[in-house]
Amino acid sequence: MNPFSHIFTLFIAFVLLLSCSENKKQNIAAGNEYSIAAFYWPAYHYEPRSEFLFPEKTGEWEIIRNTVPKEEGHQQPKVPLWGYLDEANPRDMDLKISTALEYGVNTFIFDWYWFEKAPFLESCINEGFLKVNNDRMKFYLMWANHDATTYWDVKNPRVDSVYWNGEVDREQFDIVVDRVISQYFKEPSYFKIDGEPVFCIYELNTLINGLGGPEKTKEALDYFKQKTVEAGFPGLHLQSILWEALPSSIEGVPGDPIKSQDDVLTYFGFKSLTNYCWAHLQNPEGDYEVWGDASTDMWEGFKDQFSMTYFPNLTISWDANPRFPFKAGYINNSTPDKFEKYLVKAKNYVDQNNITPKIITINAWNEWSEGSYLEPDTTWGYGYLEAVRNVFGKVN
Repeated sequence: MNPFSHIFTLFIAFVLLLSCSENKKQNIAAGNEYSIAAFYWPAYHYEPRSEFLFPEKTGEWEIIRNTVPKEEGHQQPKVPLWGYLDEANPRDMDLKISTALEYGVNTFIFDWYWFEKAPFLESCINEGFLKVNNDRMKFYLMWANHDATTYWDVKNPRVDSVYWNGEVDREQFDIVVDRVISQYFKEPSYFKIDGEPVFCIYELNTLINGLGGPEKTKEALDYFKQKTVEAGFPGLHLQSILWEALPSSIEGVPGDPIKSQDDVLTYFGFKSLTNYCWAHLQNPEGDYEVWGDASTDMWEGFKDQFSMTYFPNLTISWDANPRFPFKAGYINNSTPDKFEKYLVKAKNYVDQNNITPKIITINAWNEWSEGSYLEPDTTWGYGYLEAVRNVFGKVN
């Protein structure tokens, strides 16, 4: 064999290897071809600002440990198979990331907070996830801009008293924009669609109220897009959470009247939407399959109702009783096998409607205080994660 031909062949192989490596890096969260994105509730570490709520300094683990059944047959407490991990500890977060990828969950959507001119519960991302992820899995932020009410205080669960207000004025909004772009968008593992960082907003009506109306909100969101482009990205992919906090109309906008949720999202420049959980769609009480069928049967309506992409959402269960001294409604009869049925339904919905990218959101990776989590527990072990891997495979 000609030695130069041999060298050339090796060179081509090396280039192809680099190309494949770069392609894998750019699509690291793709798994097979689906983005399985689990909402992550970062409340299981020490947050100094909430020490008055959780004096044991372990976040909501405190109420999970102390939960008791509210009636006969009530499956509480929920006990984590891994124990009460500290998500701000890199070693503990590494276990979460590795396990998620092993079972096909390739994206975390972190609930992200900004209260009283400062971030809240950020250590989970900054000190835990980003310290050990090493571009293994994708992530993006959902700005959970709701009020922090006494709902978080199991000793005083009233929602008419506010600890911290979720609204921000324009000055605080601009600070949030700068922080999100510089601290998160520029991370290689930040989730992007067509190169645009995805940023999800939980309560659009709260954003509008804080910024002083729809026109000022549009100006603020346009500024966010401009700053994202100036940071080197082709644009900003705004995503909305679809529930009652998404206005169905807005008044006082020049031009055509805005009389539907689709009109509202189009006006502000949103490009996609999903749900946070089925509890926002159907009353969370009773049998899991009745609840799940009613919630997922709404997907076809969403497809027809909205001009932007709807990414289907799955919810594992619901039981927020750890947060209440009284008995609240909850879902029963949830099992990994039943959850797997809805995973298949979501996959078919995405495929049949040619949704791209193929994103499916799940509530949640770790909503222990609301009884909806993929993390293994002492009842089902890794059952819910195995259901995900059965349908989608593990991350390559």
